[in-house]
Amino acid sequence: MNIQQLSKRLETVVSYIPEQSKIADIGSDHAYLPCYAVNKGIASSAIAGEVVKGPYLSAKKQVEDAGLTREVEVRLGNGLEVISPGEVNCITIAGMGGALIASILEEGKEKLTDGPRLILQPNVSAKSIRTWLMENGWDLIGEEILEEDDKLYEILIAEKGDPNSHYSKEIEKELLLGPFLMKNRNGAFMKKWNQELRQWKNIVKNMEKAEKTEALEIRKNELLHKIKMVEEVLIS
Repeated sequence: MNIQQLSKRLETVVSYIPEQSKIADIGSDHAYLPCYAVNKGIASSAIAGEVVKGPYLSAKKQVEDAGLTREVEVRLGNGLEVISPGEVNCITIAGMGGALIASILEEGKEKLTDGPRLILQPNVSAKSIRTWLMENGWDLIGEEILEEDDKLYEILIAEKGDPNSHYSKEIEKELLLGPFLMKNRNGAFMKKWNQELRQWKNIVKNMEKAEKTEALEIRKNELLHKIKMVEEVLIS
């Protein structure tokens, strides 16, 4: 992967950036995404945010080597503290856990008052992000799931708006599996949730062999409830 050729995962993230956006890529990992987006004329300018000194210096060198120091600024800071309110109109956060992405959004809420587009790619627990968006007045406007190198990735796109507009009465299922993804049910979606089902069923089987405790029974019932929800979607 380089600034001319991104992974399929990051190319898909970039495909949701509105043309001529001013973007911020949080946790930028060598600044590949912002350099690529600027090079392709998708973004007019970009901020690459890094919280750790080593990756920050690597991103700065990447930007300098690409000759993009006027268009791409690398900043050292935690989460959204690297931007000011209204400075960008699109934010990408990719390659982290969903709970971490949700905490970055929560801690930087004051930076989101102008309602930039959010393009979020969690490695796990997309539900954490959907729940945060729902609770904070963001409309989930699109989702995608894809497979790359035997790994499955979900991408969520949100804008400020009615958080209920794409959810139905089956909101508990939709927060877990994704309202758009549930409708499309492509091969990657089916593979992901069949894998999850197998894993959960194995955990339940092991729980049934273990000594019963109140905490264990609560956890087992939670898993059985999730298994039932997912099975209903996969066979419908």
